[in-house]
Amino acid sequence: MSVGTSPAIVAAPKAKAAPVLPHWRFSVAQYHEMIRTGILDEDAPVELIEGWIITKMPKNPPHCLSNDLTNNALTKMLPSGYFVRTQQPFTTDDSEPEPDVMVVKGELREFFERHPNGTEIPLIVEIADASLARDRKLKRRLYARAGVAMYWIINVNKRQIEVYTEPEGAAEKTDYRVRRDYHAEEEIPLTIDGLELGHLAVNALLP
Repeated sequence: MSVGTSPAIVAAPKAKAAPVLPHWRFSVAQYHEMIRTGILDEDAPVELIEGWIITKMPKNPPHCLSNDLTNNALTKMLPSGYFVRTQQPFTTDDSEPEPDVMVVKGELREFFERHPNGTEIPLIVEIADASLARDRKLKRRLYARAGVAMYWIINVNKRQIEVYTEPEGAAEKTDYRVRRDYHAEEEIPLTIDGLELGHLAVNALLP
């Protein structure tokens, strides 16, 4: 190429559309086997939701900060016999989601050979920015169906926390009966398994 001559601009090839083909639903046991045999890497950005292997949403710095703030705040308030896990799995009949934050009832070593189930998780927290629609619909139904007593969505864009309680119903119709929104200047009462642990300032959990 001679001096002063601009290189030719070549258009990037168009991405091919995903083929419309039958999908295959996986059981929890099959999902575990794929991880065990290396078909799925343990660090793969996926989770099993109602039999489907789906991609987890990417996390930006504000999301990560809110995740850490929530983890730290909850850890300080929990009594003996409870602990906090972040972005780790719990198991249901057909799913193995990895919530941003969850409170687990029990001792750490109880879960050497298995993940917790929904009845051992009194609280799940999801940090929602781009993932709000998924967290409000798919994840909400899944957590209610698993028997998780309380579900918080930290809505980063609206600077509020949505609190869902009292799961009820069966199968696809399971949902939380009560929703209350707490705004940035308010405090959320934290009650775990009937134990009143105090209040958390919403602002303290927001990025």
